[in-house]
Amino acid sequence: RAVDGVSFQVREGEIFGIAGVEGNGQSQLVHAVAGAIPRTDGDIRYDGRSILQWDVRRRREQGIGHIPEDRQRFGLLLPFSLSDNLALGRHHLPPFVGKLQFINTSYKRDYARRTIQEYDIRTPSELVTAVSLSGGNQQRVVVAREMSFEPRLLVASQPTRGVDVGAMEFIYSQLLRARAERKAVLLVSADLDEILSLSDTIGVMYRGKIVKIFSRGDATREEIGLYMTGEGQHA
Repeated sequence: RAVDGVSFQVREGEIFGIAGVEGNGQSQLVHAVAGAIPRTDGDIRYDGRSILQWDVRRRREQGIGHIPEDRQRFGLLLPFSLSDNLALGRHHLPPFVGKLQFINTSYKRDYARRTIQEYDIRTPSELVTAVSLSGGNQQRVVVAREMSFEPRLLVASQPTRGVDVGAMEFIYSQLLRARAERKAVLLVSADLDEILSLSDTIGVMYRGKIVKIFSRGDATREEIGLYMTGEGQHA
């Protein structure tokens, strides 16, 4: 099992950070919450309701946002325009579509221009393709899309991987903004500094299990490091 007996809660107005060496089940945990892979047992509850029967679309429509660990494989349609990418997940709903489900092109482009400006995405136009942007701006597109749809739960997996310092600071500000707006944030990162600086609660994942949960301020880098390698359980 990639994820084995994991149990935790993420509350509104909280960033719950999951630390761990990559390959210990973090990716599978995120995919299960987002609805991308099935579970074999257990339950996932959102606002008191089981969501096991919800597909990805319904989870998104109900307010679960997802910043995936690989923006190019899972976060963007690279040959498509920024206008198309910023609408993903709501592209089938009004006002992105009008009567008879025809695409509302003018609204989609206006929405993209507003979002590009608000989230400071560096691009000459909303019509350029996602593949033409730098890695940092590609990630800004993903973050802007997920944040602009006002999720109640934001799942952010390796959100600053492969981006420049400017994009990193932008992403941090958006995660903190989500917390300030009383959203629940599940942050998964292999960057321990990131986890320590942003998280209110930290769970350490090792071999598919959360082996220790720390409250903010109770964890030292050294202690978390021991649990990340499996040594903390024997200390």
